[in-house]
Amino acid sequence: MSWENELEELRRREAMAEQMGGPEKLARQHGRGKMNARARLAALVDDGSFREIGKIAGKGQYDEDGNLEGVLPAPFLFGKALINGRPVVATADDFTIRGGAADAGISRKMVQAEKMAHELKMPLIRMIDGTGGGGSVKTLEQIGATYIPAVPGWSDVVKNLDTVPVVALALGPTAGLGAARTVASHYSVMVKGLSQIFAAGPAVVDGLGESYKGSTDHQQAKEDLGGSEIHTRNGVVDDEVSSEAEAFARARHFLSFMPEHVGQLARRSLCTDPVHRREEALLSLVPREEKQVYSMRRCMEMVFDQGTVFEIGRMWGRACITALARLDGWPVMVLASDPSYLGGSWEAKTSEKVERFVKLADQFRLPIVHLVDNPGFMIGREAEMAGTIRYGVQAMNAVYKASVPLASIVLRRAYGIAGSAMSNAETFQYRYCWPSGDWGSLPIAGGLEVAYKSELEAAEDPEAELAAIRERLDKVTSPFRSAERFNVEDIIDPRDTRPLLCEFAQLAWRKLESET
Repeated sequence: MSWENELEELRRREAMAEQMGGPEKLARQHGRGKMNARARLAALVDDGSFREIGKIAGKGQYDEDGNLEGVLPAPFLFGKALINGRPVVATADDFTIRGGAADAGISRKMVQAEKMAHELKMPLIRMIDGTGGGGSVKTLEQIGATYIPAVPGWSDVVKNLDTVPVVALALGPTAGLGAARTVASHYSVMVKGLSQIFAAGPAVVDGLGESYKGSTDHQQAKEDLGGSEIHTRNGVVDDEVSSEAEAFARARHFLSFMPEHVGQLARRSLCTDPVHRREEALLSLVPREEKQVYSMRRCMEMVFDQGTVFEIGRMWGRACITALARLDGWPVMVLASDPSYLGGSWEAKTSEKVERFVKLADQFRLPIVHLVDNPGFMIGREAEMAGTIRYGVQAMNAVYKASVPLASIVLRRAYGIAGSAMSNAETFQYRYCWPSGDWGSLPIAGGLEVAYKSELEAAEDPEAELAAIRERLDKVTSPFRSAERFNVEDIIDPRDTRPLLCEFAQLAWRKLESET
């Protein structure tokens, strides 16, 4: 006697699960320009690698005799898959079923997905589309009581942040728990025009009588309240892309730099870019006029392995570029001043961003390369109102606490406390400076008239006296005077930057490998 009847029921239930919310709901999903959950999973992972767990979980409907009539699947899918040939836990909310809100079995499914990631040491990808929470106001009437909120398994979410790379892709309107699950990640992406994030949506905000007054058009109201233009500029989410396909590609690319879990080292890739490549354009990159800007991103393209710079968080904390890149195939985390934004001065958001990415590098054991052109922390009333010094010190503390190797290249300015945050001065300074280097406790231009006030007032020709003072100080502030005293380790030809950083990467990874 076989079990064919039971297997037939299994196949029937699996077929019901594959219908998701049904043809009408799927058509509505596609009509919004969105892929369905199963299509997203297939597009994200290596071809044919997804093995679903809990496929038939849901809410069954039975006739009076107890025979199955149908199943409403749980609006959360997960399973084991491969990305770039490496195992991951891939999850997706199904918006076609109650807008991705909680349903039969979802709580335990979500908890099991999170547990699977840290217990088996596998990266986790969340594709979030909906609230993912505990239902609606109507749910309270069905229960017959209210309750103090609790999030089942949130301790596992926290544990994953400490143990494995976590990627979150917001692929639709995400509110409440869905928004929290997006933010609780190491790398997050929104799709422009498709994704919104909010603690509560426009209808709830308006219903509570808050001051927000959005458009009467529902889609525009969601954009006004929590669109990607807001959250990729305030640091809630790292990056904005134009399509779901681009979001999947960025998730895969991010994971290619990461180890599979804390305690494992990231992998070196094959490098065809010559280690000793010397770019002539680096010699004239930094202009002699101190107020002129230049492209730090152009510098990065010339210094790191060609085509490997993966910038993260481009639209927020813009005075510092944060990126992943490779040197001779070795993965590194990059901090790079952007003189085209606030002159490279760190304001509160930039410091917050630096702190976050230094901690990320330290957690996943990625060496740090810091390209420095920092005139200091942002000054002025607005900067003080934003608490710039507090965030700046927190960024500096993260640099000092980091235990991974760090190399700094001082291209131009390094002033004040922010300048000292380039690296830990209490350890070996793996540091090189360009001849364009300009550093000190404060910029000369900002303190000249104050420091020499009495001399200038007594001079017959104050302008000539000021010019003479400036000429004297130009000689004193030459980077070669600092090198004479070994206050800087080495001044280099800018064209030697790549070869020297590749040497650093080799030594840094030699150290990291010795720790395992």
